Amino acid sequence: MTELSDTHVLILATDGFEQDELFKPRQALLDAGVRVTLASIKTDPIQGMQHDVKGDTIVPDLLLDDVDTEDYTALLLPGGVANPDTLRMNDRAIEIIEEFADDEKLIAAICHAPWLLIEADVVDGRRMTSWPSLRTDLANAGADVVDEAVVRDGQFITSRMPDDIPAFNAAILEALQEALEEA
Repeated sequence: MTELSDTHVLILATDGFEQDELFKPRQALLDAGVRVTLASIKTDPIQGMQHDVKGDTIVPDLLLDDVDTEDYTALLLPGGVANPDTLRMNDRAIEIIEEFADDEKLIAAICHAPWLLIEADVVDGRRMTSWPSLRTDLANAGADVVDEAVVRDGQFITSRMPDDIPAFNAAILEALQEALEEA
């Protein structure tokens, strides 16, 4: 396995992120030597959730407005209900996703996070999965929706739920490895 320290992953999140969907992929990336930056709409601690119960908080590294997508290899979008619902109404969050998509960089989204991909208008013709309640939204936006633990379609990796995190993490690390080998 190639050293992943040359990769840099951006995570977008705000209050209401599903705790395991941010912390577990983030830790897997850090354990693999990946540099990780968390951007949000504020630099105060953001509140994680364990389903409908408050979980841990985390302090973002920078504001969305300070993100330069050229600095990153990939984008990670954790779910939770409130997190992507808030971020999809933020113009800069959507611009960041569009920039990663336009640059054909890896974008990984789990659970409710595909709402952000729909808002950025990048799902048409893509094979994807999500939390069950979003599947109609994905299909209406033109995605080929499947019910699988993890789905990779080109630069996009999607997963359904916290139970899928091991497969999600493995797919992200594999895609980062491939990107390094192709560079």
